[in-house]
Amino acid sequence: MNNKYSNKIAITTGDPNGIGAEITIKALNLLNLPSKDIVIISNKKVLNTYGKLNNNYEVIEIDYNKQIIPGEISPEAGDFSFKLIEKACEIKPKFIVTAPTSKEAMNLSGHKFNGQTEVLEYFLAQNGQKAEMLFVSKDFRVLLLTRHCALKDVSKNITKSKIIEKTERLRNYFQNKLFIKKPSFALCSLNPHAGENGLIGDEEEKIFIPAIEAVRNRGINITNPLPADTLFIKAIQNYIKGEKQPYDCYIACYHDQGLIPIKSVASEKTVNMTIGLDIIRTSPSHGTAFDIAGKNIANPESMIEAIKYCLY
Repeated sequence: MNNKYSNKIAITTGDPNGIGAEITIKALNLLNLPSKDIVIISNKKVLNTYGKLNNNYEVIEIDYNKQIIPGEISPEAGDFSFKLIEKACEIKPKFIVTAPTSKEAMNLSGHKFNGQTEVLEYFLAQNGQKAEMLFVSKDFRVLLLTRHCALKDVSKNITKSKIIEKTERLRNYFQNKLFIKKPSFALCSLNPHAGENGLIGDEEEKIFIPAIEAVRNRGINITNPLPADTLFIKAIQNYIKGEKQPYDCYIACYHDQGLIPIKSVASEKTVNMTIGLDIIRTSPSHGTAFDIAGKNIANPESMIEAIKYCLY
């Protein structure tokens, strides 16, 4: 059976009380993409609350009967956000672009996920696939070993097998989607100064080095664990100068270790990508911005970048 959405970009508008619908409308109006390329998964009441689309894009309606209250965190809004992602996965488009959702609202509605990445994995993964979170701006790319994980739990969530599996998925993405045959990866250390030979942490010696040896035996080009503070200096300098990154991807141990550098130089140009599944998903790198929701002042630039990525 033919899938009418298989060549389309499906865009979800996220939490109805956040800035998702606003930045979706602004981004699409500025990009002025053909109607045949886009399907929006939302609710016309939500869309009409935050603006007006210039083009006649198809809208797949998801029921939302609650009053829209910008800035409010509610279980009804969380359930609506979840259903948008569910529908996007169900129609199996070429790409999925998701506007921000509230993890708190989704959990209040009974959908116990740490974020949209995990929801996408739940609906799309097959044959043991795992979703990975990759942040991209031009050729500055950062993969996270752990995602929305409490800092106190990071070390116990990084294992030899996890490093091997995630690095292999990253290599597969580069080879199969970006057509880079031999990508180079830089691995951030967990501890300051890469542990100083065990003086301030032994994870590098006990976990990272054995994993790296196994990865290299599989033909993957990866560094030893390097101190993140000095590693990202060159990355930031090259990005500012418009010069090529020394590595195709940086692998960070935890959320802020990887996101502070890339967002510092490309806050509005960074795209959050989900890789490792059959459908690539992109998203703005920011959240719901409840504090400015409904004020018509949200910057759509990161949403524009997320949509543009699907056009290449």
